[in-house]
Amino acid sequence: MEKQFKRTLITTALPYANGPVHIGHLAGVYVPADIYTRYLRLKGQDVLMIGGSDEHGVPITLRAKKEGITPQDVVDRCHRIIKQSFEDFGITFDIYSRTTSQTHRQVALDFFRALYEKGEFIEKTSEQYYDEEAKQFLADRYITGTCPHCKNENAYGDQCEACGTSLSPTDLIEPRSAISGSKPVLKETTHWYLPLDKHEAWLRQWILEDHKEWKPNVYGQCKSWLDMGLQPRAVSRDLDWGIPVPVEGAEGKVLYVWFDAPIGYISNTKELLPDSWETWWKDPESKIVHFIGKDNIVFHCIVFPAMLKAEGTFCLPENVPANEFLNLEGDKISTSRNWAVWLHEYLEEFPGKQDVLRYVLTANAPETKDNDFTWKDFQARNNNELVAILGNFVNRALVLTQKYFEGKVPARGELTEYDQQTFTDFANVKQDVERLLETYHFRDAQKEAMNLARIGNKYLADMEPWKLAKTDMERVATILNIALQITANLTIAFEPFLPFSMVKLNQMLNVEPLGWDRLGATDLLPEGHQLNTPALLFEKIEDSVIEAQVQKLLDTKKANEEENYKANPIRENINFDDFAKLDIRVGTVLECAKVPKADKLLQFRIDDGLQQRTIVSGIAQHYSPEELVGKQICFIANLAPRKLKGIVSEGMILSAENFDGTLSVITTEKEVKPGSEVK
Repeated sequence: MEKQFKRTLITTALPYANGPVHIGHLAGVYVPADIYTRYLRLKGQDVLMIGGSDEHGVPITLRAKKEGITPQDVVDRCHRIIKQSFEDFGITFDIYSRTTSQTHRQVALDFFRALYEKGEFIEKTSEQYYDEEAKQFLADRYITGTCPHCKNENAYGDQCEACGTSLSPTDLIEPRSAISGSKPVLKETTHWYLPLDKHEAWLRQWILEDHKEWKPNVYGQCKSWLDMGLQPRAVSRDLDWGIPVPVEGAEGKVLYVWFDAPIGYISNTKELLPDSWETWWKDPESKIVHFIGKDNIVFHCIVFPAMLKAEGTFCLPENVPANEFLNLEGDKISTSRNWAVWLHEYLEEFPGKQDVLRYVLTANAPETKDNDFTWKDFQARNNNELVAILGNFVNRALVLTQKYFEGKVPARGELTEYDQQTFTDFANVKQDVERLLETYHFRDAQKEAMNLARIGNKYLADMEPWKLAKTDMERVATILNIALQITANLTIAFEPFLPFSMVKLNQMLNVEPLGWDRLGATDLLPEGHQLNTPALLFEKIEDSVIEAQVQKLLDTKKANEEENYKANPIRENINFDDFAKLDIRVGTVLECAKVPKADKLLQFRIDDGLQQRTIVSGIAQHYSPEELVGKQICFIANLAPRKLKGIVSEGMILSAENFDGTLSVITTEKEVKPGSEVK
């Protein structure tokens, strides 16, 4: 039997405060969370929706340095823009705070101390690069140098974006500091680690056995991490922007942002409810649900629960309904390339159309796999669904009532068999929508709500009351009464999805919002009830408007390509003899698998025509292993063998890097024999 809870605490991933939010954020996290929250409130349940900005970490310091301002200036500006965007789109947070608040600072410090005093951390000393000129340790992204594989001179300390290979800072040839440009030196530093391996057994039981109802994409990613084996994870780092580690001798060290940020859910709840926040986090009758994107699954399903369990007094999340990614016009959304639809810009160009975007993003929600947003689909769903189905039905029902009955709900006479069937058709709408919302299937739940409008549209089209008005006004009264009852039901069914439009429709119906328990009822509007003047709920979007948006993206793409070409100019000419030294061959992929404990690496077994060889390549974020098995790929056959994560790699797989950072493995147009030379 499913466990019953007294209250529900809903948290949303904390958006990173180094830029505004876009449609990918809205589709992946905030609209689903808001739909669920509004639904529970409609049911009269005790619910909180907690959000806030994530304001610490290296990228913010990089942006501040680039702009010549302080990190606080950066997060103040971005937090303001993000918060306003959420308010404008009707995301109903009970509180939207930030991780630079004084409350958060204190809660995070207390949480760290609690684990530290219980002996839940392990202390490790290691060598890391240090910039003697800037007098600070360098995060991986603060270190650049020459890639040992492809000789790209601007590889980062964690990855070469030219060949995709996963790196460590010490792998780089001629490393240099991105801060001062000087050559860094290796220097010992001490940090504290959360030993995730210590928690692996109970995490395996809790997730893989006790939560098999989790979404398959979430469950699968967790299983993959657990099967690879968990490792200790640093909870501190050398940086001057963040929450100082509260340990003697830890000067210049702050809490790692991954440790600090999820504690923001707790601190924001405490900021909202200073006297009763513990009820929401520590009472077993509280249901905690984390809404996040797929890039945060491991933190919310494995790392944060391990932190909570180690502390010992907090409840664990009941569900983590993470979504996959939303792409834009076939390309991955990228803030750095401005390949996005920014929420604040959308509202400037589509004023009053928040619900149109909410509807389209829910209809295309990347619930179990990546999905795509296109402006043509946006237009089609608005014109063919919101306007032609929902808006058309509501408008006809209200306008006909205005025309024939002076805007008053007419009396319902004797029902025909078809009338009865129409009522039967939507009798189960409440349980159908409810079942889908309870299991986080928001896309299908919205479809069920739209089916109610389809039923109404079909009913009016079949009954043709405008024709009957010439001969049988009593029958017209019954038909319009039924149509108006369906309309009133729509205000309930669509309230979680289209809140702005339902406020407008309630005003036209001249009613206060109706409770969820009344969904499916056939007597929501009494006979004689006076309606207000009808107006259009939605309006058609013309081709010219969409063409302008598509052109805007094409201009962005062109500018990105020009910028990318400037940043990656063709290198100096080489002699043919230098090129001839490279032995490029075609090999057939026999096996491919992820390298344990390495997010970016794939291990290949390749038939090179003479024998089988192993090659390790940093393309795991661009391909799944099964996509590559059987493919014929090009590789450098005479590259000196090199160990990566303890595996000897005998060559390099060749890939083309798109300007957006995505990689495409080089293959042959026609099948050739393994070992064939590329000339």
